[in-house]
Amino acid sequence: MNPAMRQSYGRTRRRRSHHALKATSPTTCPLSGMPKQHHRACAESGYVRPGLRISVPKLGIGVQKN
Repeated sequence: MNPAMRQSYGRTRRRRSHHALKATSPTTCPLSGMPKQHHRACAESGYVRPGLRISVPKLGIGVQKN
């Protein structure tokens, strides 16, 4: 089945102009002051949100560095 009419190059480009990815903006961890992404654990302190800190020794998250 073929399309009824061919879509122009300009119309295709105008539609795709909204498909660009936006750069992520990191926030600072309130405990260590290091940048971290939203909804992710801080690599230094393991802070996720108030009342939740995690520790993953295998990945080095939230453990003391020697």
